[in-house]
Amino acid sequence: MPVKTIAQVSPPFPFEAYSHVVSPIAQADGGGFIFTMPDIPGVMADGETVMQAIADGRQAFIAMVSAMADMGQEIPTPAFSMEDFTPASASGKLLARLPRSMHRQLAARAKTEGVSLNALVLAFIAEGLGRRSSVPALS
Repeated sequence: MPVKTIAQVSPPFPFEAYSHVVSPIAQADGGGFIFTMPDIPGVMADGETVMQAIADGRQAFIAMVSAMADMGQEIPTPAFSMEDFTPASASGKLLARLPRSMHRQLAARAKTEGVSLNALVLAFIAEGLGRRSSVPALS
């Protein structure tokens, strides 16, 4: 099978403009950390440390943007910029009421996977956002 060489392109927005998620990988699955970028499905990397996962994520970002450009696909814009938020509106804290049965299921799953409940919920949210082809910009 022939191999196609794809030229590296400069992305329309820098790596830092996109949100990313770094989550621990259970020891049973090899440990380390996984990097995902919800705004650009398919950008995924892992590393033994958080910093290594982010560094490898940067390379995956460049590779994905270059491949998308090569295929004539539009590069998604970041879902938001930091200018869209005030410190009060983007504190990073989210409170949600759950049915007790759902809370119990999530807690059991987190324990099984060896992660905190917060890490598990964050991974589920990132996965859900990553399935969307585009995330509308907040106004």
